[in-house]
Amino acid sequence: MKLLVTGGAGFIGSHFVKRLLDAEDVEQVTVLDALTYAGNKANLGEAFLSPKLDFVPGDICDRDLVDTLVARHTAVVHFAAESHVDRSFTTAGMFVTTNVVGTQTLADAAMRHGVERFVHVSTDEVYGPLVNGEATEDYPLRPTVPYAASKAASDLVALSYWHTYGAPVCVTRSSNNYGPCQHPEKIIPLFVTRLLRGEKVTLHDCGQHVRNWLHVADNCAGIELVLRQGVPGEVYNLGGGTDMTNKELTGELLRICGADWDQVTYIPDRLSNDIRYAMSWGKIAALGYRPAHDFQAGLEETAAWYSANTDRWAPLSRRLLPVMPAARSASQELESQHAH
Repeated sequence: MKLLVTGGAGFIGSHFVKRLLDAEDVEQVTVLDALTYAGNKANLGEAFLSPKLDFVPGDICDRDLVDTLVARHTAVVHFAAESHVDRSFTTAGMFVTTNVVGTQTLADAAMRHGVERFVHVSTDEVYGPLVNGEATEDYPLRPTVPYAASKAASDLVALSYWHTYGAPVCVTRSSNNYGPCQHPEKIIPLFVTRLLRGEKVTLHDCGQHVRNWLHVADNCAGIELVLRQGVPGEVYNLGGGTDMTNKELTGELLRICGADWDQVTYIPDRLSNDIRYAMSWGKIAALGYRPAHDFQAGLEETAAWYSANTDRWAPLSRRLLPVMPAARSASQELESQHAH
């Protein structure tokens, strides 16, 4: 297999690249990454020692570059995306361009060059908030923020290349990932790095927003499974074993970092903060997928990585976004969900 991985210098993509470099049937892994603020060649680390790895700096919207690269590979795994919700409030156009146009550019090249597999990596946020129950893969897409809307659109674009042209596209939708090397704008590394510096952390509203947590290594295992065994035209949900409110998560991080609740400040909820995400993942389980990482152990391992690698995250922390404007409270959102 000759594999092109877009966004392979990002958090999830870099873990996936290192995993696939160890596979005996993988001849080559080419990383295409624009190295935006969220991409870092240091995430690949020792992977650069492998003769299988080739790194190409570039944009997935660069049609000529994408065409040249796809022509040399038998499979594509597409991670590259603008992915931070708060940033999508102020730069929505960038999200639409990268996530939608970039996906179309890749899918078009994959179709024209007859790649054997194309895996498009997406998110549970495309389903929107669920007060009760779980979203199956055929659940309606109801994104509420520009980021999730751009990902939902990119999912549909990718799948249209299967329906229209027969391109071998599969889509994965994963829940919240965590693990070493994640950019400190995300909640777990943000809280850990602040607590390690003795700073306060902030919880939106009452901290009752519910998320499902998936270790990045388990997500990568599921994506590889879809790459090898997924049925073209199908969507596969990838979840972890732990559902937790943000307040419960904060309690775990306080314990791990030796901090107290007096380091927590409650602030008004941010814009369109979905109360709960939830997916069922029976379809991927039928292929043999099982999350292998215990959440508490994985969280402790993650915090230990940030404690031991301050040189990797400290410069990034100084460039984080300010807190977004407040919106209605999560309790109001919950009441609205019940009303509908």
